[in-house]
Amino acid sequence: MSNKVLLNENLTMKNILLYTSLVIGLATNSLAYAKEEHHDEHHHKEQHETEKRGVQKNVDAMEYSDEKHEEHHNDESEQGHDEELATRISDEMAKQVGIVTSEVSSKILNQAIVSYGNLTTGPDQLSHVRARYSGLIKSVKATIGDQVKKGDLLAKIESNESLKSYHILAPITGTVIQRHANIGEVTLDEVLFSIANYDGLWAEFRIYPSLQASVAQGQKVYMSVNDQMISSTIKHVIPALNKPYQIARAKFNNSSRMLSPGMLVEGKVVTSQFKAKLAVEKTAIQTMGEQVGVFVKDNGKYTFAPIVPGRSDDNFIEVLSGLSANQKYVSVNSYLIKADIEKSEAEHEH
Repeated sequence: MSNKVLLNENLTMKNILLYTSLVIGLATNSLAYAKEEHHDEHHHKEQHETEKRGVQKNVDAMEYSDEKHEEHHNDESEQGHDEELATRISDEMAKQVGIVTSEVSSKILNQAIVSYGNLTTGPDQLSHVRARYSGLIKSVKATIGDQVKKGDLLAKIESNESLKSYHILAPITGTVIQRHANIGEVTLDEVLFSIANYDGLWAEFRIYPSLQASVAQGQKVYMSVNDQMISSTIKHVIPALNKPYQIARAKFNNSSRMLSPGMLVEGKVVTSQFKAKLAVEKTAIQTMGEQVGVFVKDNGKYTFAPIVPGRSDDNFIEVLSGLSANQKYVSVNSYLIKADIEKSEAEHEH
């Protein structure tokens, strides 16, 4: 019996030890699992945070890249815009191609009407010389083309009545344009010499009814004839006989004798004048895109400056805004600057 009790006690202790070992193992496994699960969860959380930071970093990088791209695009746009509107040309090259600059300044502008006419002489500038008495021509001292002065001897005539000789003198200073006197001929009532003085000529302009209210004595007139530009003043405005217009007459100096009566003339009669605070020459005006302006020069760089134009005359145009006094602008051959900019723009596009 003692053996049986001992066997039972041994079995009981064995079971207790086995159970205790199992509980401890389970607890250990549970703790390990919990720890591992906590580690996994922490690792997952860290990985999630890392991924999140990576995504945010990529987003920030993309935004930074977009900003830099936009800045670069803006820089390129501004640079391209500048290239379209400006160019650099050395002073030596500018001189070779005939680029000339002027300074922006105030100008007197003339507004005018245009009329056409002819050149002529005044009544006191043409003289037809006859013999005072009929008689025999004894000598001739002047011929066609000769320049004579008032009082110069033209010919000697022997009177038929008195048989005395008398002199024919030049009544005006001028050029002999006709001669009908030869030695041995008898004078009657014909013209022996014609003398014209072309040192001064008159321009006679036709002023039609629609313009007559705008034209008056004393107005300035700028004339263009035979590639010459001449300025004068209207001396008379008179009716034209049996014509549907009036005649405005202006005298000018022709001492060089480059012009002759009968030539056609264009006249611009100044009807009003005004002072423009700022003005540039018309030859300077260019168009870039839809803007009107000029090319200003600064340290070898020529930049297109848009302007707001005002009134104008034949030579200058008023500048309401866009320029300031004393700025240098291209007044001659400005189209060369425009061509250079357009060429650079075309090359940039390709």
